[in-house]
Amino acid sequence: MQRKRRNAVIAGVVLLTICGFAFAHHGSAMYVKKAIVLKGATVTKFMWQNPHTLVLFDAKDEKGNVIHWAGEAGSAGAIRLLGWNKYSLRPGDTITVYIWPSKFEGAAGRLEKIVLYDGRTLKDSDREDQGDINRY
Repeated sequence: MQRKRRNAVIAGVVLLTICGFAFAHHGSAMYVKKAIVLKGATVTKFMWQNPHTLVLFDAKDEKGNVIHWAGEAGSAGAIRLLGWNKYSLRPGDTITVYIWPSKFEGAAGRLEKIVLYDGRTLKDSDREDQGDINRY
């Protein structure tokens, strides 16, 4: 009886530890506090995957140089509920990207939303915080 109880306690501790690590990386501290807008960007690759989908795209900087960006969104299952699917973005698509840049990587960040050439919007979240990433 004591052995079963001890094993249950150990299993519970392990489970709580794993869950804690899983939620810990979802903070906003690694992103700049204000989203930037990159107009006329071109999708190079859309990676429909877990735990985060990735949008790789090229955008020009203020000097006209092409910068290769990586934008992270939620999991495939989470953004599917917001209207995304694995065919939402294709290489060559022209998009406008709203992104919170990383404080550490020059051309990477967390997506806020993407506006497609036809005006449709793909949001990373259904929250209505007007881009105040620090609320979470």
